[in-house]
Amino acid sequence: MLGVAEWIMKAAKELGIKGGTLSNAETGFGRDGKYYSAHFFELAEQPTEITMAVTSDEADALFAKIEESSLQVFFVKVPVEFGITGGGTEA
Repeated sequence: MLGVAEWIMKAAKELGIKGGTLSNAETGFGRDGKYYSAHFFELAEQPTEITMAVTSDEADALFAKIEESSLQVFFVKVPVEFGITGGGTEA
């Protein structure tokens, strides 16, 4: 069974989003005020952050998929400019 972060990463890949980074933190607290931390035997409570640089259309598609699944996730969405330097292929 996939955790929420892994589900979102899989959904992004299925939508054709070209990359994402999943970062795990040691400790944090959520909007509910509860502390979350990684434990040796139980990683389900480990704070996780996903970072993606996407177009507006890609963001809309991913958020629609998240809404369809009834997941509740905290997010920060800000406009960014992104690309590849050095003559690489299109981002």
